[in-house]
Amino acid sequence: PRMMGVDGHPASAGNNRLQPLESYGVKCMSMGFLVQEEEPMIWRGPMVMSALEQMLNDVIWSPLDILIVDMPPGTGDAQLTLAQRTQLAGSIIVSTPQDIALLDVRKGINMFRRVQVPILGIVENMSHFICPHCGERSDIFDHGGAKTTAEKFGIDFLGEIPLDIGIRETSDGGRPIVISKSSSPHALAYMAIAQNLLDSLKKSTGTQHRPKIVMD
Repeated sequence: PRMMGVDGHPASAGNNRLQPLESYGVKCMSMGFLVQEEEPMIWRGPMVMSALEQMLNDVIWSPLDILIVDMPPGTGDAQLTLAQRTQLAGSIIVSTPQDIALLDVRKGINMFRRVQVPILGIVENMSHFICPHCGERSDIFDHGGAKTTAEKFGIDFLGEIPLDIGIRETSDGGRPIVISKSSSPHALAYMAIAQNLLDSLKKSTGTQHRPKIVMD
């Protein structure tokens, strides 16, 4: 909620359904709307799954162009629930460039392939740092690891986002950089990734059935 610059509680629309909040033309639903910002969510897996399904099924999303579910990293209950109970057009994987992060990325790729969810592409976050004082570039978390992984697995590389104070400041302030500084290089990088994602989505046939998880 803070990053989108929106707060409050979703309004009831009757029939136990909720009206999502909206910010910058984007409909939003988050657990952050239902609890105080600093209140911990001490929930076990089944409770998280129930909340996820409610946010998908009991919120009046239509009409939409695209529904994006922002997930925590990993290959746990949340990812498997989405794969089994929804018809996903695909998944997007975001990673920093260093190999220790890409270990989890490779697990994620193999999980989504196991459950027959197309992978639309990989984004490299914190790809590099440009010093605002001297202009020197530093690859703090290495560079190019996500692109190399995408090539290895035959997946589209959607683009890279630098580590930059402007992105941090606008995110913390609830003013996304694509809105507050729409002509900046970083905003244009986000827009390029969005266009690459749309192109990848057009190529993907999507998941036409709900896969079964089979343990050998």
